[in-house]
Amino acid sequence: MEKKLRYLEKRLRSFPREPLSLAPTPCHRLNSLSQIYGVEVYCKRDDLTGFGFGGNKTRKLEFLIGEAREHGCDTLVTSGGIQSNFCRLTAAAGAATGMTVHLVLGGRRPKEATGNLLLNEMLGAQIYYVDSTDWNALEAESERIARELKGKGRKVFRIPIGGSVPVGIAGYVSAFIEVLEDEIRLKKSFDHIIHASGSGGTQAGLVVGKDMTGWKGSITGISVAMERGSLERKVFELAMETATLLGGRVSRKSVLVDDNFLGAGYAIKTDRAEKAIELFARKEGIFLDHVYTGKAASALLEWLSRGNLDGQRILFLHTGGQVELFARG
Repeated sequence: MEKKLRYLEKRLRSFPREPLSLAPTPCHRLNSLSQIYGVEVYCKRDDLTGFGFGGNKTRKLEFLIGEAREHGCDTLVTSGGIQSNFCRLTAAAGAATGMTVHLVLGGRRPKEATGNLLLNEMLGAQIYYVDSTDWNALEAESERIARELKGKGRKVFRIPIGGSVPVGIAGYVSAFIEVLEDEIRLKKSFDHIIHASGSGGTQAGLVVGKDMTGWKGSITGISVAMERGSLERKVFELAMETATLLGGRVSRKSVLVDDNFLGAGYAIKTDRAEKAIELFARKEGIFLDHVYTGKAASALLEWLSRGNLDGQRILFLHTGGQVELFARG
Protein backbone atom coordinates (compact mmCIF):
# COMPACT_ATOMS: atom_id res chain seq x y z
CA MET A 1 0.00 0.00 0.00
CA GLU A 2 2.85 2.39 0.81
CA LYS A 3 4.31 2.13 -2.69
CA LYS A 4 0.92 2.77 -4.30
CA LEU A 5 0.34 5.73 -2.02
CA ARG A 6 3.66 7.38 -2.89
CA TYR A 7 2.97 6.87 -6.60
CA LEU A 8 -0.43 8.54 -6.28
CA GLU A 9 1.01 11.46 -4.32
CA LYS A 10 3.62 11.98 -7.02
CA ARG A 11 0.98 12.03 -9.76
CA LEU A 12 -1.12 14.56 -7.86
CA ARG A 13 1.89 16.86 -7.39
CA SER A 14 2.19 17.12 -11.18
CA PHE A 15 -1.11 19.06 -11.41
CA PRO A 16 -1.17 22.86 -11.20
CA ARG A 17 -2.86 23.80 -7.95
CA GLU A 18 -4.06 26.98 -6.26
CA PRO A 19 -3.91 26.54 -2.45
CA LEU A 20 -7.29 27.46 -0.98
CA SER A 21 -8.10 24.94 1.76
CA LEU A 22 -6.75 25.08 5.28
CA ALA A 23 -5.76 21.44 5.29
CA PRO A 24 -5.55 18.96 6.80
CA THR A 25 -9.05 19.44 8.15
CA PRO A 26 -9.84 18.09 11.63
CA CYS A 27 -10.87 14.48 12.08
CA HIS A 28 -12.24 13.58 15.50
CA ARG A 29 -14.43 11.16 17.41
CA LEU A 30 -18.11 11.99 17.85
CA ASN A 31 -18.25 11.10 21.52
CA SER A 32 -21.98 11.45 22.13
CA LEU A 33 -23.06 9.49 19.06
CA SER A 34 -20.47 6.81 19.75
CA GLN A 35 -21.82 6.42 23.27
CA ILE A 36 -25.49 6.43 22.23
CA TYR A 37 -25.10 3.75 19.56
CA GLY A 38 -22.14 1.76 20.91
CA VAL A 39 -20.24 2.21 17.65
CA GLU A 40 -17.04 4.19 17.07
CA VAL A 41 -18.09 7.18 14.92
CA TYR A 42 -15.61 9.78 13.70
CA CYS A 43 -16.12 12.92 11.63
CA LYS A 44 -13.86 14.38 8.94
CA ARG A 45 -14.56 18.10 9.12
CA ASP A 46 -14.42 19.32 5.54
CA ASP A 47 -16.89 21.98 6.61
CA LEU A 48 -13.78 23.59 8.12
CA THR A 49 -11.66 23.98 4.98
CA GLY A 50 -11.56 27.65 5.94
CA PHE A 51 -11.97 29.41 2.59
CA GLY A 52 -15.15 31.22 1.57
CA PHE A 53 -17.10 29.76 4.54
CA GLY A 54 -15.59 26.34 3.87
CA GLY A 55 -16.89 23.10 2.46
CA ASN A 56 -15.67 20.21 0.34
CA LYS A 57 -15.77 22.19 -2.92
CA THR A 58 -12.58 24.09 -2.04
CA ARG A 59 -10.64 20.88 -2.65
CA LYS A 60 -11.96 20.59 -6.20
CA LEU A 61 -11.44 24.28 -6.87
CA GLU A 62 -7.77 24.13 -5.90
CA PHE A 63 -7.13 21.97 -8.96
CA LEU A 64 -9.66 23.69 -11.22
CA ILE A 65 -8.36 27.18 -10.49
CA GLY A 66 -4.83 25.87 -10.91
CA GLU A 67 -5.70 24.71 -14.43
CA ALA A 68 -7.53 27.95 -15.23
CA ARG A 69 -4.54 30.05 -14.19
CA GLU A 70 -2.15 27.84 -16.13
CA HIS A 71 -4.20 28.57 -19.27
CA GLY A 72 -4.22 32.30 -18.59
CA CYS A 73 -7.98 32.50 -18.03
CA ASP A 74 -9.51 35.67 -16.61
CA THR A 75 -13.15 34.56 -16.32
CA LEU A 76 -14.93 31.71 -14.54
CA VAL A 77 -18.40 30.47 -15.50
CA THR A 78 -20.34 27.81 -13.62
CA SER A 79 -23.89 26.90 -12.61
CA GLY A 80 -25.91 25.31 -9.82
CA GLY A 81 -28.93 25.63 -7.60
CA ILE A 82 -29.86 29.02 -6.20
CA GLN A 83 -28.16 28.11 -2.90
CA SER A 84 -25.25 26.26 -4.51
CA ASN A 85 -22.22 25.87 -2.25
CA PHE A 86 -20.00 25.30 -5.27
CA CYS A 87 -21.11 28.55 -6.88
CA ARG A 88 -20.43 30.44 -3.65
CA LEU A 89 -16.92 29.01 -3.43
CA THR A 90 -16.25 29.62 -7.13
CA ALA A 91 -17.20 33.27 -6.55
CA ALA A 92 -14.78 33.38 -3.62
CA ALA A 93 -12.00 31.69 -5.60
CA GLY A 94 -12.45 34.16 -8.45
CA ALA A 95 -12.33 37.10 -6.06
CA ALA A 96 -9.16 35.78 -4.42
CA THR A 97 -7.36 35.14 -7.72
CA GLY A 98 -8.47 38.21 -9.68
CA MET A 99 -10.88 36.50 -12.08
CA THR A 100 -14.40 37.66 -12.83
CA VAL A 101 -17.11 35.13 -12.04
CA HIS A 102 -20.42 34.47 -13.83
CA LEU A 103 -22.93 32.22 -12.06
CA VAL A 104 -26.01 30.61 -13.62
CA LEU A 105 -28.44 29.77 -10.81
CA GLY A 106 -31.56 27.65 -11.02
CA GLY A 107 -34.66 29.39 -9.72
CA ARG A 108 -36.38 32.77 -9.77
CA ARG A 109 -34.63 35.88 -8.50
CA PRO A 110 -35.75 36.26 -4.88
CA LYS A 111 -36.91 39.55 -3.40
CA GLU A 112 -34.10 39.32 -0.85
CA ALA A 113 -30.67 37.71 -1.19
CA THR A 114 -29.99 35.33 1.72
CA GLY A 115 -27.62 32.46 2.45
CA ASN A 116 -25.19 31.61 -0.34
CA LEU A 117 -26.87 34.07 -2.68
CA LEU A 118 -26.08 36.96 -0.34
CA LEU A 119 -22.44 35.87 -0.27
CA ASN A 120 -22.30 35.56 -4.08
CA GLU A 121 -23.36 39.20 -4.37
CA MET A 122 -20.91 40.27 -1.68
CA LEU A 123 -18.12 38.55 -3.62
CA GLY A 124 -18.97 40.47 -6.77
CA ALA A 125 -20.19 37.63 -8.98
CA GLN A 126 -22.39 38.32 -12.01
CA ILE A 127 -25.56 36.28 -11.48
CA TYR A 128 -28.03 34.95 -14.06
CA TYR A 129 -31.28 33.22 -13.11
CA VAL A 130 -32.88 30.32 -14.98
CA ASP A 131 -36.39 29.40 -13.85
CA SER A 132 -35.65 25.68 -13.79
CA THR A 133 -34.25 23.01 -11.49
CA ASP A 134 -33.12 20.88 -14.45
CA TRP A 135 -29.33 20.65 -14.32
CA ASN A 136 -29.20 20.22 -18.12
CA ALA A 137 -30.96 23.55 -18.59
CA LEU A 138 -28.48 25.26 -16.27
CA GLU A 139 -25.51 23.74 -18.08
CA ALA A 140 -26.92 24.82 -21.45
CA GLU A 141 -27.25 28.42 -20.27
CA SER A 142 -23.77 28.27 -18.74
CA GLU A 143 -22.36 27.13 -22.08
CA ARG A 144 -24.22 29.92 -23.91
CA ILE A 145 -22.85 32.59 -21.57
CA ALA A 146 -19.34 31.17 -21.87
CA ARG A 147 -19.55 31.39 -25.68
CA GLU A 148 -20.84 34.95 -25.47
CA LEU A 149 -18.01 36.01 -23.17
CA LYS A 150 -15.41 34.35 -25.41
CA GLY A 151 -16.87 36.30 -28.31
CA LYS A 152 -16.13 39.47 -26.35
CA GLY A 153 -12.50 38.49 -25.96
CA ARG A 154 -12.58 37.04 -22.45
CA LYS A 155 -10.46 33.98 -21.64
CA VAL A 156 -13.14 31.77 -20.14
CA PHE A 157 -12.80 28.71 -17.95
CA ARG A 158 -16.21 27.04 -17.73
CA ILE A 159 -16.78 24.59 -14.88
CA PRO A 160 -19.61 22.02 -14.97
CA ILE A 161 -22.01 21.76 -12.02
CA GLY A 162 -20.22 20.90 -8.80
CA GLY A 163 -16.79 20.86 -10.42
CA SER A 164 -17.30 17.16 -11.08
CA VAL A 165 -14.73 16.69 -13.84
CA PRO A 166 -11.50 14.66 -13.55
CA VAL A 167 -9.25 17.63 -12.75
CA GLY A 168 -11.58 18.80 -9.97
CA ILE A 169 -12.11 15.26 -8.71
CA ALA A 170 -8.35 15.00 -8.16
CA GLY A 171 -9.00 17.25 -5.16
CA TYR A 172 -10.86 14.44 -3.44
CA VAL A 173 -8.25 11.88 -4.35
CA SER A 174 -5.91 14.14 -2.42
CA ALA A 175 -8.47 14.32 0.41
CA PHE A 176 -8.56 10.53 0.60
CA ILE A 177 -4.81 10.51 1.16
CA GLU A 178 -5.47 12.92 4.01
CA VAL A 179 -7.92 10.39 5.50
CA LEU A 180 -5.16 7.78 5.44
CA GLU A 181 -2.94 10.24 7.30
CA ASP A 182 -5.77 10.76 9.82
CA GLU A 183 -5.79 7.02 10.45
CA ILE A 184 -2.08 7.10 11.23
CA ARG A 185 -2.41 10.15 13.51
CA LEU A 186 -5.39 8.74 15.39
CA LYS A 187 -3.99 5.19 15.41
CA LYS A 188 -7.39 4.04 14.18
CA SER A 189 -8.44 2.27 10.98
CA PHE A 190 -11.81 3.17 9.48
CA ASP A 191 -14.04 0.45 8.09
CA HIS A 192 -16.63 2.61 6.36
CA ILE A 193 -16.80 6.16 5.01
CA ILE A 194 -20.29 7.68 4.68
CA HIS A 195 -20.95 11.00 2.94
CA ALA A 196 -23.44 13.01 0.87
CA SER A 197 -23.17 12.45 -2.88
CA GLY A 198 -24.71 14.99 -5.27
CA SER A 199 -22.96 15.53 -8.60
CA GLY A 200 -20.75 12.53 -7.84
CA GLY A 201 -17.33 14.18 -7.82
CA THR A 202 -16.50 13.82 -4.13
CA GLN A 203 -17.46 10.15 -4.16
CA ALA A 204 -15.54 9.48 -7.38
CA GLY A 205 -12.39 10.99 -5.88
CA LEU A 206 -12.70 8.89 -2.74
CA VAL A 207 -13.22 5.74 -4.81
CA VAL A 208 -10.12 6.49 -6.90
CA GLY A 209 -8.11 7.02 -3.73
CA LYS A 210 -9.42 3.77 -2.24
CA ASP A 211 -8.71 1.61 -5.28
CA MET A 212 -5.38 3.16 -6.25
CA THR A 213 -3.98 2.75 -2.72
CA GLY A 214 -5.59 -0.61 -1.97
CA TRP A 215 -7.53 0.61 1.09
CA LYS A 216 -9.81 -2.21 2.29
CA GLY A 217 -12.74 -0.25 3.71
CA SER A 218 -16.08 0.66 2.11
CA ILE A 219 -17.33 4.03 0.87
CA THR A 220 -21.05 4.76 0.58
CA GLY A 221 -22.46 7.87 -1.01
CA ILE A 222 -25.88 8.93 0.26
CA SER A 223 -27.62 10.32 -2.81
CA VAL A 224 -29.08 13.80 -2.47
CA ALA A 225 -29.84 14.43 -6.15
CA MET A 226 -30.68 11.33 -8.21
CA GLU A 227 -31.75 7.72 -8.07
CA ARG A 228 -29.20 5.08 -7.19
CA GLY A 229 -28.60 3.55 -10.63
CA SER A 230 -27.98 6.91 -12.30
CA LEU A 231 -25.64 8.12 -9.58
CA GLU A 232 -23.68 4.86 -9.43
CA ARG A 233 -23.14 4.97 -13.19
CA LYS A 234 -22.06 8.60 -13.04
CA VAL A 235 -19.68 8.07 -10.13
CA PHE A 236 -18.10 5.08 -11.80
CA GLU A 237 -17.63 6.92 -15.10
CA LEU A 238 -16.07 9.90 -13.33
CA ALA A 239 -13.87 7.63 -11.22
CA MET A 240 -12.65 5.75 -14.31
CA GLU A 241 -11.80 9.00 -16.12
CA THR A 242 -9.98 10.37 -13.08
CA ALA A 243 -8.09 7.14 -12.41
CA THR A 244 -6.98 7.05 -16.04
CA LEU A 245 -5.71 10.62 -15.68
CA LEU A 246 -3.69 9.47 -12.66
CA GLY A 247 -2.44 6.25 -14.24
CA GLY A 248 -4.65 3.85 -12.29
CA ARG A 249 -7.87 1.84 -12.35
CA VAL A 250 -11.04 1.49 -10.30
CA SER A 251 -13.51 -1.32 -9.65
CA ARG A 252 -17.24 -1.01 -10.22
CA LYS A 253 -17.73 -2.88 -6.93
CA SER A 254 -16.22 0.08 -5.06
CA VAL A 255 -19.11 2.38 -6.02
CA LEU A 256 -21.89 2.10 -3.42
CA VAL A 257 -24.89 4.45 -3.33
CA ASP A 258 -27.97 4.57 -1.11
CA ASP A 259 -30.85 6.69 -2.42
CA ASN A 260 -33.34 5.86 0.34
CA PHE A 261 -32.81 9.22 2.05
CA LEU A 262 -33.27 11.46 -0.99
CA GLY A 263 -36.90 12.22 -0.27
CA ALA A 264 -38.86 14.11 -2.93
CA GLY A 265 -35.70 15.36 -4.64
CA TYR A 266 -32.66 17.61 -4.59
CA ALA A 267 -32.78 20.44 -2.04
CA ILE A 268 -36.21 19.34 -0.81
CA LYS A 269 -36.28 18.95 2.96
CA THR A 270 -37.05 15.64 4.67
CA ASP A 271 -38.25 14.94 8.20
CA ARG A 272 -35.40 12.49 8.77
CA ALA A 273 -32.82 15.09 7.78
CA GLU A 274 -34.45 17.62 10.12
CA LYS A 275 -34.10 15.19 13.01
CA ALA A 276 -30.48 14.43 12.10
CA ILE A 277 -29.64 18.15 11.97
CA GLU A 278 -31.18 18.63 15.41
CA LEU A 279 -29.39 15.61 16.91
CA PHE A 280 -25.96 16.63 15.59
CA ALA A 281 -26.47 20.16 16.90
CA ARG A 282 -27.70 19.15 20.34
CA LYS A 283 -25.39 16.19 20.93
CA GLU A 284 -22.19 17.24 19.13
CA GLY A 285 -22.46 21.01 18.58
CA ILE A 286 -22.04 20.38 14.84
CA PHE A 287 -24.26 22.08 12.28
CA LEU A 288 -25.46 20.29 9.15
CA ASP A 289 -27.56 21.49 6.21
CA HIS A 290 -30.83 20.31 4.66
CA VAL A 291 -29.50 19.70 1.14
CA TYR A 292 -26.44 17.51 1.70
CA THR A 293 -25.12 16.64 5.13
CA GLY A 294 -28.50 16.43 6.86
CA LYS A 295 -29.63 13.70 4.48
CA ALA A 296 -26.31 11.86 4.75
CA ALA A 297 -26.48 12.05 8.54
CA SER A 298 -30.05 10.73 8.53
CA ALA A 299 -28.74 7.63 6.74
CA LEU A 300 -25.91 7.28 9.24
CA LEU A 301 -28.27 7.50 12.20
CA GLU A 302 -30.77 5.04 10.76
CA TRP A 303 -28.03 2.51 9.97
CA LEU A 304 -26.65 2.92 13.49
CA SER A 305 -30.09 2.44 15.08
CA ARG A 306 -30.70 -0.70 13.01
CA GLY A 307 -27.35 -2.18 14.02
CA ASN A 308 -26.15 -2.24 10.40
CA LEU A 309 -22.80 -0.75 11.42
CA ASP A 310 -22.17 -2.74 14.60
CA GLY A 311 -18.54 -3.71 15.02
CA GLN A 312 -17.31 -1.16 12.49
CA ARG A 313 -15.42 2.10 12.93
CA ILE A 314 -17.25 4.74 10.90
CA LEU A 315 -16.01 7.97 9.34
CA PHE A 316 -18.71 10.51 8.53
CA LEU A 317 -17.41 13.01 5.99
CA HIS A 318 -18.92 16.42 6.73
CA THR A 319 -18.90 18.15 3.34
CA GLY A 320 -20.13 21.53 4.62
CA GLY A 321 -23.03 23.61 3.37
CA GLN A 322 -24.26 25.16 6.62
CA VAL A 323 -24.71 28.58 4.95
CA GLU A 324 -27.98 27.08 3.64
CA LEU A 325 -29.36 27.25 7.17
CA PHE A 326 -29.52 31.04 6.76
CA ALA A 327 -31.38 30.97 3.45
CA ARG A 328 -34.99 32.13 3.21
CA GLY A 329 -37.53 31.67 0.48
